[in-house]
Order: sequence, then C-alpha cells, then structure tokens
Amino acid sequence: MAEHLQKKEIRVSGHLEERNNFFHVVLSWTDELGHRKRKSISTGLKIKGNKSRAQDMIYGMRKEQEAVLRDLPSVESLLFADFMEQWLEVVKPEIKLTTYGGYQLNVQKAISPYFRKKGILLKELTADDINEFYDDMFEAGKANETVINYHTNIGNALRYAVKMKRIPSYETIMLNVERPADGTFRGKFLKPSEAVRLCDVVKNDKLELGVILGAYYGLRRSECVGLRWESINFETGFITIEHTVVRTRIDGKLKILAKDRTKTKSSLRSLPMIPALRVLLSRIKEEQERNRKLCGKSYNKVESAYVYTDALGNRIKPDYLTTAFPKFLLRHGFDRMRFHDLRHSCASLQLASGRSLKEIQEWLGHSTLATTADIYVHLDISSKLAAVEAVTWFNETALAQEMGTESYETKPTTENNTPLLVGLPNFLNSLNATGVAADVIQAWLRQIDLSATQSLSECFKQFIQFYQGTLRDTP
Repeated sequence: MAEHLQKKEIRVSGHLEERNNFFHVVLSWTDELGHRKRKSISTGLKIKGNKSRAQDMIYGMRKEQEAVLRDLPSVESLLFADFMEQWLEVVKPEIKLTTYGGYQLNVQKAISPYFRKKGILLKELTADDINEFYDDMFEAGKANETVINYHTNIGNALRYAVKMKRIPSYETIMLNVERPADGTFRGKFLKPSEAVRLCDVVKNDKLELGVILGAYYGLRRSECVGLRWESINFETGFITIEHTVVRTRIDGKLKILAKDRTKTKSSLRSLPMIPALRVLLSRIKEEQERNRKLCGKSYNKVESAYVYTDALGNRIKPDYLTTAFPKFLLRHGFDRMRFHDLRHSCASLQLASGRSLKEIQEWLGHSTLATTADIYVHLDISSKLAAVEAVTWFNETALAQEMGTESYETKPTTENNTPLLVGLPNFLNSLNATGVAADVIQAWLRQIDLSATQSLSECFKQFIQFYQGTLRDTP
C-alpha cells in the first residue's frame, strides 16, 4: 500500500448558526483540490442563555475537523478501494434505500476487498486492472448479471472522480474495459399440466396463496407479501398491486422495508379476481378473524392488515417464499425452480395462449414492452405447443373445479370459431409424420397469428402456400 505523501495543512474556520431553537457550529474549509467544503454540527445547546458556551465549542470542533482532514489520504495516495467507499456515501442520499443496499453489497463485499488487496491507487487504475477483476469474479462463479452490476458501479464512481477532478478522464480507462456480456437469464416455467398439479398439491399449504398469486397472476415476491386487505375489492372483483415488502441489507444489517410503491410506475396495476382466488381470500380472512379472537393481545393487529400472515398475525417474510418454495417442489416430485419462476410460468402460459406481448406487459407490470420482449422472447415453439390451454389451465385444478371457477379470458371463442392454437398440435404431428423438416415448420409458426380463428383446412392451405414458397426459394 502506498504511503501518504506530505500535503498542505488545511485550516478550518467556524461560526454559529441558529436552527430550530438550537445553536449549530458551521465549519468550512477548502480542500487540496480547491473545493469549498462545509459541515454543520449541532451543539445540543438551546439558544436562550447558551451563546457563550456555544462559542467556546467552536475552537474544539475546528481542531477536531482539522485532525480528521490530516488523517485522510491525499488525492495522490488515495486507494481505489477507499474511493469506491467514499462514492458510496456520496450517492446514498440520491438513490432508494434498497438500491443503496445493493450498491453497498457490491462495493463492500466484492469491489473494495479485491482492489484493496491489490493496493491499487485511484490515480493508477487502468482498464487492465478492471478487466482482471471481472475475470476473477467470473472464475469465482459470479453470474453475468452480478458482474455487470459491478461494471455499472465502477463506471458511475469514475464519472464522479472526473467531476471531482481526481482523475483527468473517464474515457481513458472505461473505453478499454470489456463490458461483461449480457448473459440473458432463462427462467424455468411450468407446463399447463405441471401448473395444475402444483396447485392441487399445494392446496391448504402455507404456500398456496403465494403459488396462485405467482403462477396465475405473475406477482413478484414483494407484491405477494405486500398484498393488503385494503387493496382487495370484493365488490368490483379486482385486486390492486400498490404496496410491496422487500428485504435489503444496510450497513450489514438485514432490514424489511414496506412501502406504498411498486418496482416501477407500471407495476401499479389492478387485476381481476378469478372465483377461486375470491374463495381462497375469503377463507384466509375468516381464519385471521378466528386467530385474532383466539390469540387476543398476542395477535399482531398492525401486520394483520396484510393478507399473507401467520397464525399470530405476523406478516410473512419475503425470504419464506424464496426458501420454502424450492423445498416444497422437491418434496412433491417437481423439478427445482425459484419462486420467481412462477412469474415466468405465468408469462409463458399467457404467451402460448395467444396473448400479445403488450397484454402480458400490462398484466405483469413491466415498465416497457421492451422489458417483456427481452425476458420472454426466448420461449420456443415447443413450449408454446405444450401450453395450448394456457389461460384456462387453472380451471383444471381441484380448487377451481370445487368452486366451479371460470378462468379470466381475454379472447372468448364461439362454437364455430376455435383459436388456431387449440387444434394445432395434431396438425403439426401430421406434418412431422409426413417428413416435413422441423426448421420449415418452425419458420411457418413464427409468421402466423396463433390467436387467429381458423379451421384446420384453412390452416393447411396456409401452410401449403408457405411450403411451396420455401421450395421455390431453395437453390
């Protein structure tokens, strides 16, 4: 680690200011870069009768601040690791607390420890240093998305360094840094038959509400746990997603934050209740009232404003869904998947049913259509064919049949007009049996409207025209 270079002594001045009936000492100085700095410290003394005592405190506070400034490393000897932590405190007031928690985790658990061990100074940092850091992170098993977050934090910090004149140029470093490639995550998703079986085996389990809200409604973990009774309107038959409960880590301590704010403005949305959910919510409400009477003063009357609570009225913690759901799947013979993959399942089933990406965007609460497309455009033809009854899959669950549930549908059909997708699997099997190449079939599927209402004879005519066209285009 480089030793501190000798630097000019910084002098601190001070004066009193009156605020909220108390004296404050305001300290000011000019740092070694010529920037004016200012710091206000409360004396704890009320204004009436304490002016002399407050003035006596100025000298001590000035000397304390000068001592602090003497111990700070100069610009010449500032470690990049120390600078990253300074930047972290600079951006803290400007970003959401949950965002700050993520930044803090990146800097304190990965970026700073790595560069501190290397002893690299801010002024000596090179693109090669950053590229080597990324390589080490990948070798340690970090995901692409995680390393991209490191890249963003480092880039933003270096822009701040340029603004503060601590380095001459951002471009000389970052233009030669290889941004980690986007490793687009491919979430797992349930087939309709798997979704039906999951809802049947989870019936009456503590996870039941979370599974239905995740798989049918595509709610995020924070939205499931954050659902409150005031957001449920039994008269209109709608639930409103307007409140979230998230878990974050601030200064090394785990915190649960409840807020009247969703992930984005688009995440604020209202969704229709299917009858089965209405019955389930009514049952949960009755159970809460029973538990409230049984537990008396031990019942958490504040958190019982939430739908997802335990027997004592305590709100379910977000981590419960994350940890309990994969274990539940393994116990019941399902492949392992994350709770968030239920949201992917909701999207894939709706996409396969013929709903447009725009409709799915609004249902899931994505901020832009591009977000929806980026996440779900990977769904291949086989997944679409496996999900021919995507929107109505919930009708097959025991809960729905017990209640006589009719699923929420956006594209009603008539006896004479059937969506093309419903009869498509048999037709495709026929094409495959006659030896039509799979890539030709897939090319045809990409350019047709799977939600159209056509007879199989019309469908066959369309394919013949397409197939003849591919033969003409083949050299």
